[in-house]
Amino acid sequence: MTVTGGESDRPLILVSNRGPVTYDDEGGFKRGTGGLVTALTGLAVHRDVIWIASALTGGDKQRVAEADGKSFEVDTAGEGTFQVRMVVSDDDAYDRFYNIFANPMLWFIQHYLWDLSNAPDVRRHEIEAFEFGYNVVNEDLAKAVVEEIEGVEEPVVMVHDYHLYTLPGLIRKARPDAFLHHFVHIPWTQPDAWRVLPRGVRTEIYEGLLANDIIGFHTRSYRWNFLQCCRDLMDLDVDFNEGIVKFEDREVWVRAYPLPIDADAIRRVAQSERVAEFEAELLRRRREHIVLRVDRADLSKNVLRGFTAFDLFLEQHPEFREKVTFVAQLMPSRTDVPEYAEYLERIEAIVAVVNHRHGTPDWMPIQLKLKDDLEDAVAAYKNYDVLLVNAMFDGMNLVAKEGPMVNERHGVSILSENTGAHEELGEYALSVNPFDIQELADSIHAALTMAPAERERRARGLQEIITSRNPGDWIDDQIADIRKKAGVEA
Repeated sequence: MTVTGGESDRPLILVSNRGPVTYDDEGGFKRGTGGLVTALTGLAVHRDVIWIASALTGGDKQRVAEADGKSFEVDTAGEGTFQVRMVVSDDDAYDRFYNIFANPMLWFIQHYLWDLSNAPDVRRHEIEAFEFGYNVVNEDLAKAVVEEIEGVEEPVVMVHDYHLYTLPGLIRKARPDAFLHHFVHIPWTQPDAWRVLPRGVRTEIYEGLLANDIIGFHTRSYRWNFLQCCRDLMDLDVDFNEGIVKFEDREVWVRAYPLPIDADAIRRVAQSERVAEFEAELLRRRREHIVLRVDRADLSKNVLRGFTAFDLFLEQHPEFREKVTFVAQLMPSRTDVPEYAEYLERIEAIVAVVNHRHGTPDWMPIQLKLKDDLEDAVAAYKNYDVLLVNAMFDGMNLVAKEGPMVNERHGVSILSENTGAHEELGEYALSVNPFDIQELADSIHAALTMAPAERERRARGLQEIITSRNPGDWIDDQIADIRKKAGVEA
């Protein structure tokens, strides 16, 4: 098998729930959001790729109709052109797939978010969401993949994330000769976390994933957890040293591919006129110090404990009152899921409490921005003294890499030991247990009082690691393993 993308007449097939663009009702489009889209766009532009994804908006569905359900070319102007095929699923099936099963069920399991003494209560409602939602959308996308690879010998299909665990098994059944590679962009939890799922559902998910030839994760620890799950939950023969699971008559490779950022791209954004406008306003309002967080308002991001720790810091170090502002830019997330809507309300409530407790007529300790605005975030990246990334668990966390890349003040990173980024960056960050609020408060103080030389040493160390690899390297590592494994099996 030859896997070369641009050097071959056989395109790579990318499959994900969210595609590279979303269309509005007038036919215009904007780039899709999220780290997955960012990671894959470079591959889609520079290699011969067909990107298959769900149609998420009315405009997407209209564009599908115009293309008669086939793939079509998207010209992004700034990022080049690539082929996209959007797949329309039944509205009710998609709602069950996304809002009941993928989120919150799988997301909560894979971030240890369930309060198991209270939830979840798995009833027919959840089982049917899997059977008539999750599986239906996976089947719809699998059908599109099979159509696109018809007539292609030994096609290569790269599947992405937790939305599509049962899809590989469907493709394997239809095309045993296909090479299937699956990258999981979120954490993989230990075996007991998966026991929340009914055994039949869990088995179907694992068998779907194990239909792949290679399964990739961001970190060695997630890779290890997956191997443990295959041994303990599926009673499979596992080689932990080599990262191999024996399933049916095949060997499945399990690998770690840490996702880098495009450092040059974030630097270009930092030099833009719009960033300069936001920066001017930020500098006009700034006190001596800025503590920054940029996140989705997601339960896994641990926003509430971050604010509680800042409250404790101000209480224990009153000398910093009126000298420091906590700038928090949070993008509302999954507001259709009740747990997320409630979480956003709790975030706003705790901000009000902290500001009331410590604020003065001309100083507001926490500046909360509920928005998704890259340029505004980058203006803050350039000027923070402390970057707070205290997620409970996180697949990677690209903010931990983007911020240090453009920061101009030798800002100190406070980084949760449970983020994927910690495996790479922990040496030069202040490492914290995300559940230890006192440690977090102490770390804020340590960061703000750190000697300039030590701040610089850490900042340089972070930048050196972050720039050592780029998204092209991430893709190339995976393509190299595809070539290697295909060669082993040929």
